Amino acid sequence: MRVGVLTGGGDCPGLNAVIRAVTRRAITAHDDQVLGIKNGWDGLIAGDVEPLSLYSVSGILPKGGTILGTSRHNPLKREENITKMLEQYQRYELDGIITIGGDDTLGVAHKLNARGMKFVGIPKSIDNDLQGTDYSFGFDTAVSFATEAIDRLHSTAEAHHRVAILEVMGRYSGAIATTAGIAGGADCILVPERPFTFDGIINILDSRQRHGKNFSIVVVAEGALPKDFDLATVRPERTDEFGHRILGGIGDIIRRELEKRSNWEIRVAALGPLQRGGSPSMTDRLLATRFGVRAADMVHEGKFDCMTALRGTEITEVSLAEALRTHKTVDPKLLELAEVFFG
Repeated sequence: MRVGVLTGGGDCPGLNAVIRAVTRRAITAHDDQVLGIKNGWDGLIAGDVEPLSLYSVSGILPKGGTILGTSRHNPLKREENITKMLEQYQRYELDGIITIGGDDTLGVAHKLNARGMKFVGIPKSIDNDLQGTDYSFGFDTAVSFATEAIDRLHSTAEAHHRVAILEVMGRYSGAIATTAGIAGGADCILVPERPFTFDGIINILDSRQRHGKNFSIVVVAEGALPKDFDLATVRPERTDEFGHRILGGIGDIIRRELEKRSNWEIRVAALGPLQRGGSPSMTDRLLATRFGVRAADMVHEGKFDCMTALRGTEITEVSLAEALRTHKTVDPKLLELAEVFFG
């Protein structure tokens, strides 16, 4: 069989581990030809394809990013793009494409399955917000980095008697903020699942001062929103090609509002794309490898329009329709656990 591999959306630690696993499994177990599609959907539109071999994927396991390149472009915005992708799919005589991405990339794959192309999905999400799988690769690396950042902020916040605000990724899910916040000992965690009030933040920080704590750490997910507060008045709305609001800056908004209502010295650190970079953790390397091997097998089993998934300790598969039904959010019990340590 001839199998394509494509990485789409934002880069993520573990992408190269998946590419390596898919290639090795497809070649050694199934005697397949593997074609790497460059730069996400743009490569499929343009026919920018290169053969992958055991040699070409050697040594890429620990590397961040993706050797194939990626893009955030939405190919479904123009009908002619769909026509071009179908032509390239037929030109290269592909029997299927393994698509590695988040909800946008997998959503495109799901729709293209109905247009004559066959796809197997692999979940990639820094935010761990895809339904159907307990974890997506990339999440563990991002959380580990965010936890280290909290540890470092503790030192300087305590030394200068400051409030430190750490802004992390998380559009719909506060999984990074909550998990890293608990692991790093944050004093207040703000997530998209629960709109917050500035008075609520002040009450938590005031409580710490009454108990003799002259510094505090606030962790906020980029998608967290205050109640009864119009963000459009302080931040222009911009959207990407999939219609998602371009986030970033909630930490500074919180800082400005707290400074109006208190005399604290406040500093903000936004991790931004640093969470996506660098070498994947052991956990992400292992999960990405397991996903890649299973995806290569799924192509031969004819399990298209499906996605690999981790359920408990087992790698299985779910339909893309199920995985894309809604975004996975943080377990309320985990949020309740975090609140034990507020104030």
